[in-house]
Amino acid sequence: MSAGLILDWDPGPASFAFVFASIFYLAILEFIIPYERAWQPSGREWGLYAVYFVLTVAAGALAQLPVAAAVAALSPLHPTLPLWAEIPLALLLSSLASYAIHRAGHDIPLLWRLHGVHHVPDKVNVANNGVNHVFDVVLSQFTVQLPLALAGFSAPSLFAVGIFVIAQGYFVHANIDVRLGWLNQVLASPELHRMHHSCDRSEAGHFGSDLSIWDRLFGSYTWRPDRRPRGIGLFDPGSFPRTGAVFSTLIHPLRPRKKRAS
Repeated sequence: MSAGLILDWDPGPASFAFVFASIFYLAILEFIIPYERAWQPSGREWGLYAVYFVLTVAAGALAQLPVAAAVAALSPLHPTLPLWAEIPLALLLSSLASYAIHRAGHDIPLLWRLHGVHHVPDKVNVANNGVNHVFDVVLSQFTVQLPLALAGFSAPSLFAVGIFVIAQGYFVHANIDVRLGWLNQVLASPELHRMHHSCDRSEAGHFGSDLSIWDRLFGSYTWRPDRRPRGIGLFDPGSFPRTGAVFSTLIHPLRPRKKRAS
């Protein structure tokens, strides 16, 4: 049984429409209120990032296969809790799992060889949110979504959380000059996520891409009002192929490991 059958409708088209609408809307905002005009992607970069986007979508679909099977087998046809209670619980579990696998992607050398691909660009914008290694996408989505299915959350709550996480993923990468004020204590934002992409390890915390509460709880919250990252990109720029070298990027984890910069 697919997630579409559980929901009584196929969420795929709605999800894709939501993704493209989010990208389009945020790209317009990047043009109107850019945080850093030099970070706006060129036409060539849009084309290149589109290749990574397709690879990311394909990898996400692959990760969905065991998750969909678990949802079909374990998720109730109707929520056991009211959706207003179930959705926040599912979001908290999803966000915690996302924080854990994201932080592991930075702390464990083997996982960094996958996740580091996302940190190669020297700018942060909505277009390069999709710059990922396919295996990193499979691992992270599987790790985040499978516990939700095993916990027995209903398909409607999983869909709602998934839509929120997708929106947040593109929002936090958006090159837009917005300030959330006190909401930064709860939600991840472009202000916070730019620090995560800093090439200075001492300020590059913020592993939460949807909620910021885990960064505060686990000591990886480095942002303060009006703080700007010292630079964007890798700590060791020579340790990964250029983003434009797509094939070299895909086979990078198979190559002999270089020592990471300290």
